[in-house]
Formats: sequence, C-alpha cells, structure tokens
Amino acid sequence: MNQDWLESVKWDANGLVTAVAQDALTKRVLMVAWMNREALIETATTRRAVYFSRSRQRLWRKGEESGHIQNVQEIRLDCDADVVLLLVEQVGGIACHTGRESCMYFRLQSDESFKAASGSSGTLSLRWEAVDPVLKDPKTFYALSAKDPHEGGSA
Repeated sequence: MNQDWLESVKWDANGLVTAVAQDALTKRVLMVAWMNREALIETATTRRAVYFSRSRQRLWRKGEESGHIQNVQEIRLDCDADVVLLLVEQVGGIACHTGRESCMYFRLQSDESFKAASGSSGTLSLRWEAVDPVLKDPKTFYALSAKDPHEGGSA
C-alpha cells in the first residue's frame, strides 16, 4: 500500500495525532483520542477505529473488550493537518467507557438563570454537570480486571 498520504499528517513530537470520532449520521462528537501511524493505517485498511493508548503504549482497537466497535465510514484531515476526523457508525450506541453514548457528557452550567429570575446580583457560579444518561452499566461489558478503562479502554 502506498503510504505517501501519511506524510501529509502533522504528527506531534511523540508521533501522534489527535483523532475525533463523530457519529456519521447525527454528527455528534463521540470521543477524542490519539492515533499513531500504525493505528491510522490499520483504521484506513480495516475501516474499524484503532487508536493509540498513551497510558498503555499500545494500539487500542475500539470495542476489543466491550464490543462497541466503530465502523469507519470516512476519514478526514483538518486544515492544519494535525487532527484526524473519523465519521463512524458506533455499534451498540455507546462510545464512552462510562456507558454513555458520548464522552462529551459534561456541560458547563451557570446559576445565571436563577439570578435573573430572583433579581440577585451575586457572583456568577459555574460548574460541570453530567447531562447525558448512562445507557448501560460498564461493569456489564468490561471483564472484571484491574484494567483502567479510561484511556485505552474499549468502550
């Protein structure tokens, strides 16, 4: 296989590029991870998402434990050539190791609407709030092990 296309990617000092997985139908961002050359080549040839786990220093084939694989429909490179976008079909509807559809489930909330209604002029308070439901308990799709499913996990 010709690998000239890999030379267009701006790899970081560790030989990695940021990879964003987006649902091909809904366009919702599902997760952000890293890829090395080997992961990007395998993803392009198998059409299944493969990432590089920085914590484990190995390839992470999405869904290898959970069954929640990502079938890749399209691969894009951003204008700076330093972010890869994968348009995917998320098998099982769960991309996050927490059992949610997306890893992007925290929303920055403020108490501004409360202050407006009450006429209060106090200091604005901001906080992160989980706004997406857990669709499936992760314990049901991860083998009982000491593995940390966060980065390099298999949701």
